[in-house]
Amino acid sequence: MDYEIIDCIDCGTEYCPCHLALSGDCILCSHLQGNEFCDCKNWHGVCIYKELFDNGFKAKEGRKTYKCKILNKTLLEENLLELRILVSKALAESLNVPGSYVFMRAPNDNLYYDTPISIMDVDDENNIVSFVIELKGIKTKSISNLNEHDDILLRAPYWNGVLGLKNLNKTHDKNVLIISRGIGFAPMMPVLKKLYTRGNNISLILDKGAFKTDYIDELINKYNITPIYMNTIDKGELPKALKDYLTINKFDLIHIDGPDILISNIITYNDDSTSYSCCNNAKMCCGEGICGACTSRYKGHVVKRLCKVQVDPKFIFEGRRLI
Repeated sequence: MDYEIIDCIDCGTEYCPCHLALSGDCILCSHLQGNEFCDCKNWHGVCIYKELFDNGFKAKEGRKTYKCKILNKTLLEENLLELRILVSKALAESLNVPGSYVFMRAPNDNLYYDTPISIMDVDDENNIVSFVIELKGIKTKSISNLNEHDDILLRAPYWNGVLGLKNLNKTHDKNVLIISRGIGFAPMMPVLKKLYTRGNNISLILDKGAFKTDYIDELINKYNITPIYMNTIDKGELPKALKDYLTINKFDLIHIDGPDILISNIITYNDDSTSYSCCNNAKMCCGEGICGACTSRYKGHVVKRLCKVQVDPKFIFEGRRLI
């Protein structure tokens, strides 16, 4: 692929047009970027400008914050927490897709404590959403102080936790490889579920990284998949065992849930004919493209708001300014 197709995760949803349409920063609409001609980058069958006009040139109402209930709290190891949270039926259904995440905080904390947490599993029959959280700073430690049956606040739903969703959604009855490391095990599970239901032949490589717990064993057992455990990063490079595996085996799609260096190394090393999807490692703060925490800058003065931009993983690092 030598042509980058950019999409917006919220286009055509109840959250579009958003505040970016008011500031001249709409991701797709040329009119709302300040141009005189109509040249949408990716037509969804919905005119964003017309939607803004019909809404009185005001942004649509954003995501709501829901008060939910913690059903179970399990400290898997010193810095690894699992929460099972009871939510509404509508919220459970909206989060039951790959790439879903929420902003989570304790009820007594102000909104500065909102922290993005990916979905690990959704039990849509009982409206229970499961999360695994790595306890790293003040936000996640505040969440860990809550107890079972306490209330917790979720701002949701958000969907851009996976990049390359088009590649993922069109893959069925193919040979697929999923590579996941550390905390990436949790957001990997909705992807595995999606690919499994599409009849794909799935190979799974797991690297526990700094963790000791195989906290997804019970979920993986549902899909009759035997994972291969191996180290995926060795001093910033792909280990020989992983390189050999990629050389011997050919896959139509590779999904990667791990650090950017792992994603970049695999895309660079592997065959260009392979399609990719991966976790979105951008730093999220507002989730609406406003705060700028998620932005990455590229050559040609291009800025990508990765909380909303959907792009093929092959273009995440190409032309990216690191300084």
